[in-house]
Amino acid sequence: MSLSDPVPPGRLPAPQLVVRSQPADGVADRLMDHLPDEGGLAWVRRGDGHVGWGVAARLDVAGSNRFAQAQSWWQELVGHAVIRDEVGVPGSGLLCFGSFGFTDDDPSELVVPEVIVGRRGSTTWVTTISPASSLAAPPSLTTHEPDPVGLVAFADGSRSGTEWSGIVADAVSRITTGALDKVVLARDLIALAEKPIDLRWPLRRLAAAYPNCWTFSVDGLIGATPELLVRREKGLITSRVLAGTIRRTGDDAHDLALAASLARSSKDLEEHEYAVRSVADALKPHCKSMNVPETPFVLHLPNVMHLASDVAGVAANGASALGLAAALHPSAAICGTPTDTARDLIGKIEGMSRGRFSGPVGWMDAGGDGEWCIALRCGQADPADPTRMRIFAGAGIVAGSDPEAELAETIAKLVPMRDALGD
Repeated sequence: MSLSDPVPPGRLPAPQLVVRSQPADGVADRLMDHLPDEGGLAWVRRGDGHVGWGVAARLDVAGSNRFAQAQSWWQELVGHAVIRDEVGVPGSGLLCFGSFGFTDDDPSELVVPEVIVGRRGSTTWVTTISPASSLAAPPSLTTHEPDPVGLVAFADGSRSGTEWSGIVADAVSRITTGALDKVVLARDLIALAEKPIDLRWPLRRLAAAYPNCWTFSVDGLIGATPELLVRREKGLITSRVLAGTIRRTGDDAHDLALAASLARSSKDLEEHEYAVRSVADALKPHCKSMNVPETPFVLHLPNVMHLASDVAGVAANGASALGLAAALHPSAAICGTPTDTARDLIGKIEGMSRGRFSGPVGWMDAGGDGEWCIALRCGQADPADPTRMRIFAGAGIVAGSDPEAELAETIAKLVPMRDALGD
């Protein structure tokens, strides 16, 4: 669809927005301290990133064409916008936050906030976004304290641990017969809080505990993910692939030995190889040169260690960050190999709706640059009950997988959200 094409039936035309980014003093050390009590958007890593609030424009979309529809809407919005960017760094100017469902039927959205507060290194700024008919003045920057959620109990979600282990055993038997090479299976828990969950409370704790992860908040989905699906910045494309996991013990010497065993594990190396290959194959048509590491490194996080590979390339065409995310989703790291077979099996045996868990989450600017991660180590607030939240974890299943070990892996991956919600 070009910008001159008619608007599809049932969809409102994109509004004309006026955008202004200005350098700003008085930005808090923790960007998320500026978030109001409701409707906050966040994308923060190592203290840098941006937070936003209010809604200047929004697109809700679903279906097999959801990425293309979102891209078309964004191009139309950008084409009509008046942008004055006095900062000129990634994340300034017109920006949207987004989150996409794992399947075609799961809800997805792009949100353009009214106010964005950003930091990149020593540069801090404020962006205001408003309709041309109602120009907004730069806001006074204030900070807010989140409310603790009180005691939190956790209950089984769609499946108990025992039931989920049985599903893993079923998957292993199918893999052994040659039906597929790998499948990623997810499970959920229900968090039940004593008080309404102020999302800023777990967000702050996630950002503090996992500074090397991307801490995010988009429309009630919050988390701290270690997996960069794709970044596009000034012609460079990068993707961090994680597959193969072992739990940390807290004993440094023992953890080093575990890291060495992970790096030699044939089961984990096989799982990782599938994931790297799927990412490299998806990015190849969009790159004129690529660097795909031959061996992974071990990424150390506070709760787990992962086999990791950073795939990089030089952009060969005009694909936006969102277009690249669409080409990559779903990768073998969160679906399996072959993709279609694994996705069908997930639908048959996983026994739950993932919603936006394991879908792309991130941001994009007016030029198509941006970052999209995989929504992992995350939770979804319940819009009908503010004291409830679903939290998620998954594990990659291959021929050598042991159901009890895979269950233990998901328990380790649930730790970040469980700890973040605790009082």
